[in-house]
Amino acid sequence: MPTQTTTTHTMTTKEVADGLVRLCSQGKFDEAMKTFYSPEIVSVEAGAPPGQAREVRGLPAVMAKGEWWTANHEVHSAEVEGPLVAGSHFAVVFKLDVTFKPQDKRFQMEEVAVYKVADGQIVYEEFFYNM
Repeated sequence: MPTQTTTTHTMTTKEVADGLVRLCSQGKFDEAMKTFYSPEIVSVEAGAPPGQAREVRGLPAVMAKGEWWTANHEVHSAEVEGPLVAGSHFAVVFKLDVTFKPQDKRFQMEEVAVYKVADGQIVYEEFFYNM
């Protein structure tokens, strides 16, 4: 008898992008990272957060950066626009109304996030915003 092979579907860039936007729109940022990020993800901020590097590598480091953000910011509202997909990359716009808890300073920010997908996972993200 011939052996039966099973093929696993590797998500396309559009499928990854749509899934990330869906979860982020629901405020499920941690779930989005755990679901779609590669263990070797590289994340680059427009500027280094206080006491941190501008670039971090690996899912644990990116999750830790997210935990720092959550601990230090109260998000009043978040809008997610996109994705705009081109080949192995996609872009998403995040519009946030937040308070930086340590200074009790409320502000609005708008950022563009650009992601690169390889083998059905996000392997690179970079954020662009005015400081």
